[in-house]
Amino acid sequence: MPVYRLIKNLVFPPPEFAGPEGLLAVGGDLSPERLLLAYSMGIFPWFNDGDPVLWWSPDPRCILEPRKLKVSRSLSKTLRKGKFSITFDRAFRDVITSCADVCLRSEEGTWITRELLDAYCVLHERGFAHSVEAWQDGELAGGLYGITLGRCFFGESMFHRRTDASKAAFVTLVRHLQSLGVELIDCQLPSHHLASLGAGLISREEFLARLRESGILPSPYPEPGVFR
Repeated sequence: MPVYRLIKNLVFPPPEFAGPEGLLAVGGDLSPERLLLAYSMGIFPWFNDGDPVLWWSPDPRCILEPRKLKVSRSLSKTLRKGKFSITFDRAFRDVITSCADVCLRSEEGTWITRELLDAYCVLHERGFAHSVEAWQDGELAGGLYGITLGRCFFGESMFHRRTDASKAAFVTLVRHLQSLGVELIDCQLPSHHLASLGAGLISREEFLARLRESGILPSPYPEPGVFR
């Protein structure tokens, strides 16, 4: 399968043209308009520092439907005790920076480059990117961030410094989104952690159809999605 090289124009090849591993295109920039067009088409950036921008649309796709959220007994107990104070959009840059730092300390390194971090902060300022923070004793103990379009939340990354902090933030987010009528959370790629919370796999074709059902049409100039 070919990998498409992007030009300056705001355009992507159809996500169905992605290769077996999901790689669709290379190049382009991280402008807000290109990022929003990508998400609205079921495409996301993922690349290592020093590499060109790579754009992906995997098949199958990992998603979570809020009504299928699974919460373990131990996590339910933690939530009932109020171990963490959960907030929204109080410390977006701190959350994404912490996600990058945690990845950087891993053997795989980080894909949240400085350029990507700054790009998502711009999306946050414009009302598209959001963070969820878990606080303990006045300190940021964990959190996550993602993008909202239509009635869909596109999860990007999470981190924790205290046990269950990111899970508490995630569960609180999912319940909040469900109360707003959101029926689709994009988790991008599968993991045992996400599966334990109720995430599963669907085909790319179904995922793209679900985006349209969530009120998302391909556009570099969409309206911010449902969050509050």
